[in-house]
Amino acid sequence: MADVSHRPGDIAGHPDAPEMRDRYARMLQTRGVAAVEELVILAGIYAAISAWTVHFSATQPSLAITNLVVGIALAVLGLCASMVPERSQDLNFVVLLMGAWLIIAPWVVGQSPDTGTILSNVITGACVCLFSLTAGGLLMSKRRT
Repeated sequence: MADVSHRPGDIAGHPDAPEMRDRYARMLQTRGVAAVEELVILAGIYAAISAWTVHFSATQPSLAITNLVVGIALAVLGLCASMVPERSQDLNFVVLLMGAWLIIAPWVVGQSPDTGTILSNVITGACVCLFSLTAGGLLMSKRRT
C-alpha cells in the first residue's frame, strides 16, 4: 500500500516545481495588465449608460444606441482581456479602435451634439484609448523580458 501521508519538507524536489514557478511568474507579470483591462470594463459601463447620465438619450437617440452597443462591447472585451491578459494583445487593438469611435461618434452619428455630449464621449473615448495603449505597452514590455 502506498504511503500518502503528508511529510513536512521542501517542495524543491517535486517534479512539477519548475513548471509551477514559471506559471506563477507569468501570472504575476500580467497582473498590471488585468488591472488596466478592468478599467476598460468600467469605461465601457459608463459609455453604455452615458446617454442617460448626461441626458442626451432623447435628443440624440442614434448616439445613445451607439454608445450603448459600444459600451457593452467594451465591457465584454475588457472582461475577456482581464481574464486572460497574456492573450489579449489583439483585443487591445480592437479596444483602441472602439475608443477612437467613441471620440468621433458625436459628429458621425449625432445631429448637432451639445457640449456635454461631446465632452462625455471624447473623455470616455480618450480614457479607453489610453487604457488600451497602456495595457498593450505593459504586454509588450513583459514579452521582451
